[in-house]
Order: sequence, then structure tokens, then C-alpha cells
Amino acid sequence: MNPAIAAVVVMYGAFMAVGWIASRRVRDGSAADLIVAGRQMPLWVAALTMTATWVDGGYLLGTTEGVYKGSLALGLQGGVCFGVSLILGGLFFARVMRRLGFTTLIDPFEARFGKQWAAVLFLPALASELFWSAELLVAVGSTFGVILGMDLTTAILISAIVTTAYTVLGGMWSVAYTDIFQLGLVALGLAVALPFVIHGAGGLSHIWSAYLQTRPRGGELQPSVIGWWDTSAMLIFGGIPWNCYFQRVLSCRTPDDASRQSVLAGVMTIVLTVPPLLMGIAAFSYPWSSDLVARLQATPADTMPLMFARAVPPFVGVLGLSAIIGAVTSSFSSSILSAGSMLSWNCCKRLLWPSVSVAQLRAMIRSSILLFGVLATILALKVQSVQALWFFTSDLVFVLLFPQLVAALFDPKANRVGSIAAFTVSLILRSGGGEPLLGLPALIPYPTAWPIKTVAAAAGFVLLPLVSRATIAWDPPAPLRNPADQVAVPAA
Repeated sequence: MNPAIAAVVVMYGAFMAVGWIASRRVRDGSAADLIVAGRQMPLWVAALTMTATWVDGGYLLGTTEGVYKGSLALGLQGGVCFGVSLILGGLFFARVMRRLGFTTLIDPFEARFGKQWAAVLFLPALASELFWSAELLVAVGSTFGVILGMDLTTAILISAIVTTAYTVLGGMWSVAYTDIFQLGLVALGLAVALPFVIHGAGGLSHIWSAYLQTRPRGGELQPSVIGWWDTSAMLIFGGIPWNCYFQRVLSCRTPDDASRQSVLAGVMTIVLTVPPLLMGIAAFSYPWSSDLVARLQATPADTMPLMFARAVPPFVGVLGLSAIIGAVTSSFSSSILSAGSMLSWNCCKRLLWPSVSVAQLRAMIRSSILLFGVLATILALKVQSVQALWFFTSDLVFVLLFPQLVAALFDPKANRVGSIAAFTVSLILRSGGGEPLLGLPALIPYPTAWPIKTVAAAAGFVLLPLVSRATIAWDPPAPLRNPADQVAVPAA
């Protein structure tokens, strides 16, 4: 067996072992155990699993790709904005969500707007998790192909089977501890590979000088200022209303821990942009062959995998591959657990089957995780535009869910009519702007470089409180409380 493939087999075996050991922390197999770790997760575990979830394959590969094909602004955008998102989430959202004892992101929507409308708000949240999961599998499959020459289907199936198995086994505990192990692989792989990459490209001062001289100037690779800030707003504020984020928040022991771990994870996420950023800069001055230069120009997403395949010794390349695999699998497990949790808790238990027993709910949660693991695998194998769909659904999370979450948590006069009006108008405004990634035509003639995402989200922010107050007489607002225990709790 190829030594690199053998190392990958050992690594996946280690993932299963860590997941199995962590699953023994599950005490009674209740929904709280599987979904939010019995709300007993230590601060350091929560901070590391949060960081591992956000530092995914797209984060690593995308940072390097952004620098190589565009500019430092493009390379820094994802990692820095994600880190700021976590910090803001910790300062303003984590504490109140944990204090209210919610189980998923959808619970505050149910409390304010009712079960039926919460089921509608659940759809963009679910779709985003599903398409993110599929995109992660494509990312790891492509990396296997570049470094090991393994075909895409085999790489996707192996990654999906192992990750889904340990997630089903122990729920949040298994995901958290394998996340920590995988984040360690990310840090180790990048730390060992980076000196070889910089040395091979001529040293730190040389790669920086070469980058300043040869980076692309003008053209479509340089983002407009308005477009850059529009996308940054989407990444910062759209990074908050994700259930995989709040799953870690709600797993913490106290509201203060929930806030602190999110801020710590944000800082670590920003720090971890440095290695892939330097790799993207080094790619400009590395002595590539002419065929590889052409390949990078055609597919700049291969920049980091090619660095691990050509710019470092073979054993270091395996460590680099381990970093990417660790980043991808930690996020994939988090995403399918998050989707399965929302489906089983908010849709099946809260809406369709309130009398479900603990044993039945446990089976439902595990079945839902398995279902989304299978669906994500099918999408990764069959759909060519998974990344485009992921970006679009992430866009919709910002436009549709962020105004709803702010209103549900902090506006005591928000009601269902206001929520429906804001959701509908924001959806029309965003969809009407078109989506080039999906080939959707623009139906609304916005000005050039108009910040469509921000404008659509802002419309929701304005309409929701206005319509709520205008209709308050015939649609009284509901108190913010945990819908699982029906105990009213102050919102602030």
C-alpha cells in the first residue's frame, strides 16, 4: 500500500477511535446529551470545537486561493470575517441563547412566531447546512486527487462514511473531541509545511517582494469596494444564524462560558488565516513548471494542495493533507449533526410528534444524522454546482435569518406578521438581483455594484419592527421563552 494512503487509513481509524471514546460520555442518550452535550461542555473544549468547525476546507483552500488569484483583501476576507462573526456572536448572542436554555437556532423563532412559521424559517437553515456538507466533501475529494491521485468518488465515500459513523455514535460529544483532534492536525500540518514552502519559494522577504511585483492588478479579480463590503457583511452577520454555531454555544455549562468560548474561537480563527495566507503569497514566487503554472491559472483552488504535493517532502505533504482532511471532516460532522438536530427536534418533535419518547427521539436524531450524511454524499457525487449553492444559501441565511434572529431575541414587540412580511420582502429583493453562480437572471434593475445582500437584509431589519407594531392589535407578540418548558424568561 502507498505509504501516504496508509497514513490516511490510520488517520481515519484514529477519528473513529476518538469518536468512540468520546461517545462514552453520553450518559442517558437523551436529546440534550446528543444535541448539546448535556450542557456540560467545558470552556476549552467548546472553544476548540468551535474553531475547528469554522476552520474548514473552504477556509484553508479559499484563503490561499484568494491571495493567489486576487489580492490580500480577498485572501483575508473569509477568515477575518468569520473570526469577527464569532466574536460578535459571543458578545451579543451567545449569552442570551444559553441563558434561555434553547436547544437549536430555531427555538427562538418558535417562541416568538409560532411552530408553523418557525418550520418555514427552518428551511434556509437546513438547506445551508446540507449544501455546506456536500461542498466540504467535494473539497476533501479534490485534495485527495491532487496529492494522492485517488479518484473523487472513493475519497468522498471514505470521508463521508467514517465521519457520519462517529457522529451517529456519540452526537455532540463525539463531534467535539474529534474536532479537537482534527484541529490539532490542522495546526501541526500547517506549522510543519509552512517553513518548507517559504524556503522553497526563496525566503520570506523574497516571496513578499515577488508578490507585490506580480499580484494581479485591475480586472475582475480585484473586488470593488462596495462589493467587498457587501460580501464581508454577509460573512460577518450571516455567520451568526447557523445552528452548528449555536449548538456549541448551547452546549456550554454557563451563559458566561458560552460568550467567552465564542470570542476565544473568533481570535483563534483569525490567527489561523496566517499560514494559508503565506502559502498563497509564496505561490507567486515558487519555481513551478510551466504546466503547473497553467494549471494554477486555470484552477487556483488547487494552490494549497499543489504546495503540499510539490513544495514539501513527502512526509510533510501527508501532514499537509492531514490538515485539510482534519479541517473538512470536523466541519462536515458538525454540519450533519446540526441539520439532523434541527430536523428531529424542531420539525419532528416540536411540530409533528410532541409526545415522542426519549428512546424514540434518540433514534430519530441518529437517523436524521445518517440521512443528512447520505444526502450530502449524494449531492457531492452528483451535483456540479454544490459550491455555488452553498454560497447562495449562505447568502440567504444572512438576508433571511439574521434580521429574524435579532428581532426574536431583542425586540419584545416582534410578531409573526412582521416576521412574514420581512422574510418575504427580503427574499424578493435578494432573488430579484439574480445570482450569476446559479445562472439566475436579474429581475430587478439594481444600479451597478449595488450591495444587494446588505440592502435585502436591511429591508428585513426595517420592515419587521414596523409591521409588527402596525399589526400588534390583532397579532399580539409572544413572550420570549424556551418552548420546550414553557417558562417565560426576560429577554434582556
